[in-house]
Amino acid sequence: MNASTVTSKGQVTIPQALRQRLGIRQGTTVTFSLVGDHVVMQVVHSPASVPKSGFGMLKSKRTAVPADFDPATLMTP
Repeated sequence: MNASTVTSKGQVTIPQALRQRLGIRQGTTVTFSLVGDHVVMQVVHSPASVPKSGFGMLKSKRTAVPADFDPATLMTP
C-alpha cells in the first residue's frame, strides 16, 4: 500500500505507479465520492495523448532556409 501526506492546502500526491496504471497525467479530471468511511477517486476524463515528438510544435517568425542551402557558401576564402 502507498501512503501520501496531506498538505496544509488539502493536496496529496498520487503515487507514480498508480498514475501510470490509471493513465493520470496533467489535465486529467477526477471525481471524489464518500462511500461509508472512505473516499473513492474515479478518473472521469484524460486529456489527449502526449505527442511522442515535438517536431512542428514551435513556430518561427523567420523565413525558412531552403532545403538545398549549403552553409559552406558562407565561408569566404
